Amino acid sequence: MKTTPSRQAGFMNGYLISIIVLIVALLGVGGLATWAYVQYSDASTDLNSKLDIAKADARKEQADIDAEKFFEKAKEPNYAFIGPDDYGRLTFNYPKTWSAFVQKDTSGGGTYQAFLNPGVVPPISSKQQFAIRVTIEETPYDKVLRKYDNLVKAGKLKASKTSSKGHSGARLDGEFNKYIRGVAVIYKIRDKTATIQTDANTFKPDYEKLIKTIDFND
Repeated sequence: MKTTPSRQAGFMNGYLISIIVLIVALLGVGGLATWAYVQYSDASTDLNSKLDIAKADARKEQADIDAEKFFEKAKEPNYAFIGPDDYGRLTFNYPKTWSAFVQKDTSGGGTYQAFLNPGVVPPISSKQQFAIRVTIEETPYDKVLRKYDNLVKAGKLKASKTSSKGHSGARLDGEFNKYIRGVAVIYKIRDKTATIQTDANTFKPDYEKLIKTIDFND
C-alpha cells in the first residue's frame, strides 16, 4: 500500500516536532546542568573563600597570641625600684622594658617624685599620662587622703583598702582629673605618705602585678 503525500507530510511534521521537542528538552537539560554547575562552582568558590578567610583569621589570632606572649616575656625578669633610704626605702618590681626617672634630689628634704614608663619616660607635666608615678611627701597620711574626699563623694573615685607585704593602705580607682583616669594606692611610711599611681587603665594589668610587690621600712 503506497503512502499518500498527505500522510507523508503528517509523518514528517510529527517527526520534526519530536526532534524539536527533543532538542528543546536537551537544551533545557543542558541549561539546567550549566546552571547547576555554575551554582556548584559559586558555592565551592564561596566555601573556599570562607575557608581561606577562616585560616587567615586563625593565623592572625595565633600570631597575636604569640606576639602577646613574646611581649609579656620580654618584660621579665623585673627590675627593682628602690626609693631613698631616709624616705622609708620604698621598693617594688617593674618590667625591665620600662624606664625610670627621678625628678629631683631629696637630700635636702621635700617631696620625692619618680616616673616610670614603657620605653622612654616622656617630658614631665600634669597632663602627661605615666605608667607609674611615685610621690613620697612629708604631708600626713590622713591629710593626703582628705584631698580626694570631694572626688569620692562625687562618685568619680572609688575608695577601698589595699595591702602588700603586711602593709595596709588605701586604694582609689577612677577619674582623678580630665587627663588622669587610673588607680592609686597610698601608704603611710613613717612620718611621710607614699602614693603609687598609674595614670591610665592601659597600664592597669602591669600595675596590679606591681603593687603586690610594694614594700618599705616602717
